[in-house]
Amino acid sequence: MAGGGFGAAGGGGDFEAKITPLVIISCILASTGGLMFGYDVGISGGVTSMPEFLREFFPGVYRKNQHPGRESNYCKYDNQGLQLFTSSLYLAALVATFVAMHTTKSLGRKLTMLMAGIFFLIGTVFNFAAQNLAMLIIGRILLGCGVGFANQAVPLFLSEIAPTRIRGALNILFQLMCTIGILVANMINYGTAKIKGNYGWRISLGLAGVPAILLTVGSLIVVDSPNSLIARGKLEEGKAILKRIRGVDNVEPEFLEIVEASRVAQEVKSPLKNLMKRRNRPQLVISICMQIFQQCTGINAVMFYAPVLFSTLGFKTDASLYSSAITGAVNVLSTIVSIYFVDRAGRRVLLLEAGVQMFLSQVVITIVLGLKVKDDVNNLGHGLGILVLVFVCSFVASFAWSWGPLGWLIPSEIFPLEARSAGQSVAVFFNMLFTFIIAQAFLSILCHMKFAIFLFFAAWVFVMTIFVIFLIPETKGIPIEEMTERVWKKHWFWKQYMDEVEDDPKGKADA
Repeated sequence: MAGGGFGAAGGGGDFEAKITPLVIISCILASTGGLMFGYDVGISGGVTSMPEFLREFFPGVYRKNQHPGRESNYCKYDNQGLQLFTSSLYLAALVATFVAMHTTKSLGRKLTMLMAGIFFLIGTVFNFAAQNLAMLIIGRILLGCGVGFANQAVPLFLSEIAPTRIRGALNILFQLMCTIGILVANMINYGTAKIKGNYGWRISLGLAGVPAILLTVGSLIVVDSPNSLIARGKLEEGKAILKRIRGVDNVEPEFLEIVEASRVAQEVKSPLKNLMKRRNRPQLVISICMQIFQQCTGINAVMFYAPVLFSTLGFKTDASLYSSAITGAVNVLSTIVSIYFVDRAGRRVLLLEAGVQMFLSQVVITIVLGLKVKDDVNNLGHGLGILVLVFVCSFVASFAWSWGPLGWLIPSEIFPLEARSAGQSVAVFFNMLFTFIIAQAFLSILCHMKFAIFLFFAAWVFVMTIFVIFLIPETKGIPIEEMTERVWKKHWFWKQYMDEVEDDPKGKADA
């Protein structure tokens, strides 16, 4: 899912390190950035299905839902303003990501996380106090700035303080927090929807301040990563922090590698130009495609609009919110499955299994809706409604242990050091761009394609599974410095980009 971006993975060498309480506490505090992001993903879909919220800000949608039969079952919520409420956050995050790329480098991960928390707090106040659509959109834009800053800084921070042997698991911690945020939001929406009066939706939007406060306070408590300190010339402070987070005195090998890595990275004058070199093409193509594919599974359409979707299928308001809470719980549990298997079974096994499961789930949903839910007739019934819910949960589960976390983890492992930061920014950019497109277009596509929208997403799942079979190599257990020799130079297709000839003769001569 959109679930945030996973930054550059930590060093590839297996250095002496303990799993210290400082690392665990720091990771938990920093990961509240994912909690913040996930809460917003879940809360927006819930409030847009609340009649009081619609009556206040989208009276046209409210009137359509008060007069069944006037509009196609699939077009009840087709409204550009309603979609803009959800999607504006991701457009703002897309722009903020590139600003955050510079603050993360020049000011550090810690301060960038603090800025993310502050942006999110201000955005929450605007949404809670909103009196008109303009205030809602301004609030969403500020939330988007917070998401952009958090998605850039938090995963980098997690990766840089993680011991190598649990790199995959700690990277997925951010995604796990996203799924917990979605589940919490769904449960809160279920409760606030029962509140009589015109303020249940305000409580839902206002409680987004809780994870924002957690991230803000957490960013004040945690230490900055050694990589960030050393990159900014604070060598002694960086070495001292490295000893604290590793729990050992002998950190010299890792310290020297970070110093050397920092020196090499600083020699790159144009990170984005360097990223475009021939030798970085396989990693760049895979990273961009994985972000596009992640969104084209349809997961964010389901998670953003789960209550709206279930309401469209004929579930009552309470039942639709309850059903979305079930999918949220499945999302959390399945992400834990990924944490357990990612460093055991490997990345490709999870991606391929999930491709088959997602495809079959969406085909079954398409068939059931095609037979039972027409434009003006809904014969879904209780039994078939439960069947649809089961297969939606099957789809969500398979995504949560595959493309959700791995869509970020794999790009974080494959870039060489000098291209890693720029590679992450490009990955986050494409993720937010396609998240925005899907969020802005989904309800309109649902109106026009009707039940076939799930077949549309299933076709994308088929294409991306073929992409995995032929073009995504296994990266489990391979040190980052050895990716070129052990992965790219041995891959049947990508090895052609790994020749020794540099992109420019001058660079070769200098080398």
